[in-house]
Amino acid sequence: MAKLTPGDKAPAFEVGDQDGNTHRLADFEGRRLFVFFYPKASTSG
Repeated sequence: MAKLTPGDKAPAFEVGDQDGNTHRLADFEGRRLFVFFYPKASTSG
C-alpha cells in the first residue's frame, strides 16, 4: 500500500464499526471527514 502524505486523496475504503454497520468513504463524498482508527487489540473495548 502506498504511503499517503498531507493533501493526498484517501483511497476508497469501507470499514465496519462497533455496531456491525459498514461505512464507505464514498458515503461522505463532498463533506469533510475525520477518520480515527482505534485498535481494539489489548484494550477493554
